[in-house]
Amino acid sequence: MIKSELVSRIAAGNPHLYHRDVQNVVDAILNQIVSAMTQGDRVELRGFGAFSVRIRRARTGRDPRTGSAVQVAEKAMPYFKPGKEMVGRLNAIPTEAKASVSLR
Repeated sequence: MIKSELVSRIAAGNPHLYHRDVQNVVDAILNQIVSAMTQGDRVELRGFGAFSVRIRRARTGRDPRTGSAVQVAEKAMPYFKPGKEMVGRLNAIPTEAKASVSLR
């Protein structure tokens, strides 16, 4: 599911809300999560999971085309740890339904 599909599903489930208002709310939530992570904070949504930042150290990599050594700079990477409730709900899916779930 992409963001526009998420907004459409929320708007369809809440006919009293305008599509543009749902779009603004989803954008605001995602922007606040990114903003908090940019400041080094951890964002925890109970029952859903926690977003945090992990630092990848600088390292020496290899150029796949030439095989020569390349310096890769230190970088911050987003990390998501699913909550206990989410994991429980995902593992409660019947086996037939799991086969139809695709990973992107």
